[in-house]
Amino acid sequence: MRMIRPPGVYAPQGDTALLLEALARERLTPGARTLDLCTGTGVLAIAAARRGARATASDIAAAAVTTARCNARLRRCRLRVVRGDLVAPVAGERFDLVTANPPYVPAPGREAPRGGPARAWDAGHDGRLLLDRICRAAPAVLAPRGVLLLVQSSLSGVAATLAALRAVGLRARVVARRLQPFGRVMTARARWFERRGLVAPGTRTEELVVIRAVRPAPDPSDASTASTASTASTASTASTASTASVTSSVPPASGTPASASAPSSVRMPGRNPGRRPVPEPEDRPGTAAPHRHREAR
Repeated sequence: MRMIRPPGVYAPQGDTALLLEALARERLTPGARTLDLCTGTGVLAIAAARRGARATASDIAAAAVTTARCNARLRRCRLRVVRGDLVAPVAGERFDLVTANPPYVPAPGREAPRGGPARAWDAGHDGRLLLDRICRAAPAVLAPRGVLLLVQSSLSGVAATLAALRAVGLRARVVARRLQPFGRVMTARARWFERRGLVAPGTRTEELVVIRAVRPAPDPSDASTASTASTASTASTASTASTASVTSSVPPASGTPASASAPSSVRMPGRNPGRRPVPEPEDRPGTAAPHRHREAR
């Protein structure tokens, strides 16, 4: 059975398929917590749920949220779908795996569209309005050893994404690549891409990449050192307080000299419109299900 996709919700395409392949290679234990950002039709979240994950899907568009819920019911998958801006609806939660297929197409406008089909792929002058925000937000939603899988176009700065993820302490690398022809939207902007130096003259293809970023687990030796230091500090404080109580009927605050009774005064298209939608898993043996909330680019 294929996914339903009403007008205005992104049809799963080449970027979705590449991300699904990367997802299929990830080890998901039963009950693993997963989050799919910019979920659209919910394909990626459903693929995780069908593997036993406790899956959550998020999208800012009401139509995408409704579509993802309907597709989950049709597939008889247990899926939590929330509406909001990137990670805002799941603030304070941690996930073992986060997938993201955000808008990433460079556009003449410097701001993201407030509505309409272009909202599904336009991402500012350099295509990084959503990519940079996701990079900054990733550590807050990843559990220790948690994995982020992020798909984007070569036109929107792969090196910049790797640098941004590494800057927030994640280990990041490219794990999948695919070259594909421009679709309708990309073709219409080809001359503009050339003038900006995003593609060589005459180029009508883009490379899609999946970046895998991992949040390192805490270093046990650091924890041991911190515990030892804490114990020593506690013992020292207790000793000081004990000594102070001998000379004063009101023990001073921890770390305060015994002679002082009070302290002084004192900082979140592969958009390829016109391309053939990605087949469902039943049509593509060995591949997890195809994603999302954008018209074909």
